[in-house]
Amino acid sequence: MKTRILLIEDDDRLAKLTAEYLQKNDFDVTIETRGDTAETRILADNPDLVILDIMLPGKDGIEVCRSVRASYKGVILMLTARDEDIDQILGLEQGADDYLAKPVQPRLLLARIKALLRRLPTPCETTGEHEQSELSFGSFRISQATRNASFGGETIDLTTAEFDLLWLLALHAGNILSRDDLLQELRGIGFDGLDRSIDARISRLRRKLGDDPENPTRIKTVRGKGYLFSKHDWQ
Repeated sequence: MKTRILLIEDDDRLAKLTAEYLQKNDFDVTIETRGDTAETRILADNPDLVILDIMLPGKDGIEVCRSVRASYKGVILMLTARDEDIDQILGLEQGADDYLAKPVQPRLLLARIKALLRRLPTPCETTGEHEQSELSFGSFRISQATRNASFGGETIDLTTAEFDLLWLLALHAGNILSRDDLLQELRGIGFDGLDRSIDARISRLRRKLGDDPENPTRIKTVRGKGYLFSKHDWQ
């Protein structure tokens, strides 16, 4: 069964070229051209992955992402034609799993899609396939096999990207991971000194974990070095 992708792009020519390229690489692609109808389409079709342009007629991509994120559990890859990284940061804060700046090279888009889809659980996954599939710290639990996390007995609602980052931090609890470490592992790219995607996700995770944003103790910032997941303070 082919992976289903919903491409939300108002440039007809670009949308058709992108769809044709992805279809040649064995994806099932459908196109939506307006932001004000995109939310209904995403929730009705429930595709495996959404490619969501930011600049859309009717409603912009950031609004669409914010509207569907609580109900749609698939992957959202945002595209922006703007040079400013504020769009990228806002998109990630609203729950996007990744972003790419336009114009996008087709091979880069394909590689990023495959990387994102590899993180999704498959029906045949079992705990035995993972060297260490579950971690616990006090009342915090996280399972790589089921891709679920809970704290104090309450399930934490996480996007694909948030889970991947939280699992990676927890797996290396007590150790500092630099932005470069995290980006290389999660996105296959190095830190260029400007990318704020990790920072945005850390902020979201802290909110969801009840960590004090002014003085975080669960996911700590180590100035000039990176982030550290604490083994303590999880009661």
